[in-house]
Amino acid sequence: MLRLQNHYSNNNNLLGQNLITKDFGLPSMLSATLAMAGILLLTFGSSTLLGQDADATEREHLLPRIFFDCEGMTCRLNNEMRLQIPWVTWVRDQEDADLHVITTSTTTGSGGRVMQIDYIGLESFSDYVDQMEVFTSPTDTSREQTDSGVHTVALGLARFADLAGYRGIVSLIGSESENNLATERVVSREEVEDPWDLWVYRLNTSGNFDGESSRETLRTNGSFNASRVTPTWKHNFRVSVNSNRIEQELEDETFKDTRVDWSVNQYSAYTLTDHWSIGTRFESRRMERYNQKIRFELTPAIQYSVFPYPEATRRAFTFSYLVGPAYREYFEESIWGFFEETRWEQAAEFEFSQRQTWGDASIEAKASHFLNDIDRHNVSLSADADIRITRGLSLNIRGNVSWVNDQIWLPAKGITDEEALLNLQAQATDYRYGFDLGLSFQFGSIFNNVVNNRFRGTEGFGGRGR
Repeated sequence: MLRLQNHYSNNNNLLGQNLITKDFGLPSMLSATLAMAGILLLTFGSSTLLGQDADATEREHLLPRIFFDCEGMTCRLNNEMRLQIPWVTWVRDQEDADLHVITTSTTTGSGGRVMQIDYIGLESFSDYVDQMEVFTSPTDTSREQTDSGVHTVALGLARFADLAGYRGIVSLIGSESENNLATERVVSREEVEDPWDLWVYRLNTSGNFDGESSRETLRTNGSFNASRVTPTWKHNFRVSVNSNRIEQELEDETFKDTRVDWSVNQYSAYTLTDHWSIGTRFESRRMERYNQKIRFELTPAIQYSVFPYPEATRRAFTFSYLVGPAYREYFEESIWGFFEETRWEQAAEFEFSQRQTWGDASIEAKASHFLNDIDRHNVSLSADADIRITRGLSLNIRGNVSWVNDQIWLPAKGITDEEALLNLQAQATDYRYGFDLGLSFQFGSIFNNVVNNRFRGTEGFGGRGR
């Protein structure tokens, strides 16, 4: 076990405590640095900084400035890092930082997660680039995942402090007790005999009941999932059942509706090269909302990735093509006069996404049509971007649009007023769209080191429609 120890003390915060104590298998890129455990990282200053605001501000100017850029689950590290890593200055704007830390997260084959941490130097440190990874188990608690993430972020920051010339802010201390040596780490398939042969199984069930004096809803869900992921093959099988019951009092009667839908999905993908993959997909569904008592699809597919697949956490640019038959049996006669039919379909998709120091952006386009009737098609486009325009100013934009002309499953008799008002049945449409636009501007102090959790759950009085 290695411990990072801060070399500043302050009676008003955590600066005098030992910071990181979680056991962890360390990446090879740090092995040379971590071998110097117990040696001070670069002497930075000898004066003792007191707890007064003026001295704290002076201290924040002297420490390396870090901008933390997270997404999704990795944002749970935010507050904990400010508590456990006070030997850097956390800033709220990229332009004030010496180092930009970008975190991304993806799911592993076992159901755990791998967090990739990129360290990108700015200004006079623009040549500095580093990367680390954190692997967590699907059985790890949220606390354990956060501890592992904070621990690894701290090790990367210590390496940066070493190479960037900051002196005396932290040391690496090796444990002298054999009992404290790391006993758990992520291992490769070759290092262990796995009786499950990398297969992972999950059972899930949930229920929800809510209502008011004039309305009640009951939702229950259950699913079974089996998956196996290797560098060459990827398999996934899933069965799910969903039940939704609604009871709504109207002026003259009580409307009741109960629907049970299910689905069976299976796909397999095979790696050809770092850029090419092939696969097959099978799907069977019951969807009353879409007038489909049962639907079967069997779809071979091929995909090309412009960037190597291992780079997908930071950038992805893929093209996919799918073709195959689809059988549908309807609850009610369709607008084309069928109770069942089989049609061949084909689809093309492309996706481009990036997560860089200037922000995040992604765009996705899909197009499909029936092989025997190209006029019956569906084309959709969606985009999402969070862009830092300049200091403190960010643009957030999200949008999607679809041109719809393939609703062959619509019931010939139409839908009732109740089904339309409660959105129980899909309706005919030529298009769908959505758009969000936002600007945020932040100014004031550049420092962002303090965590204060007081009154965070307080919402005030009732009467707000809750």
